[in-house]
Amino acid sequence: MARRVLIVDDDPHIREVLVFAFAKAGIETTQAEDGEAALALIAQGAPDLVVLDINMPRMDGLEVCRRLRAGSDLPILFLSSRDDELDRVLGIELGADDYVVKPFSPREVVARVQAILRRAGRDAAPAAEPLGRGGLALDLDGWTASWQGSEVALTVTEFTLLRTLAAAPTRFFTRDELIDRLHGPGFAITDRTIDSHVRNLRRKFAEAGCDSLVETRAGVGYRLGPCTPA
Repeated sequence: MARRVLIVDDDPHIREVLVFAFAKAGIETTQAEDGEAALALIAQGAPDLVVLDINMPRMDGLEVCRRLRAGSDLPILFLSSRDDELDRVLGIELGADDYVVKPFSPREVVARVQAILRRAGRDAAPAAEPLGRGGLALDLDGWTASWQGSEVALTVTEFTLLRTLAAAPTRFFTRDELIDRLHGPGFAITDRTIDSHVRNLRRKFAEAGCDSLVETRAGVGYRLGPCTPA
């Protein structure tokens, strides 16, 4: 079954280029020229992923992301019109799974989208054994995380990061190792992106009652914490 991606950008040329690139990869697309139109289309039937421009009239991509994350874990890849780290970090902290900076290679956008869909289990066989520690439980088949029996809503990238830590709970992972696990070798993102994903995980589990989800070792990286109640 073909995957379906919603492309949201106020530049018709960019939409046209991406539609062509996705079609070559066997991925169906729909289009929206602004944030309001995008939310209306998603309400009619959610795609598998949204490619979302940050800078748009009427409603920018950051506000679209905020509204989607209020009740959905729909994968989001941001397009940023400039190499502005603040925009990228803010987008990740709002819950985006990845970002690409304009001008971009259409093949890179397609590759990143395919990587997100694979992580979401849409193009991969389900895993078998659950993972957990303390009050944390990960359902690898269902791609869900829970704390003391209550589900904690995570994005695809957040779940993948947590699964990586939980699979080797005594090991400290460097940021570069985590980048490779999330995106594959050769994907250029900053250390701050990983830090933002970790902050998101800590915040979400702290709100659920766990303040020991992830440990940090200065100069080394991150590992899974004891996952005990606050």
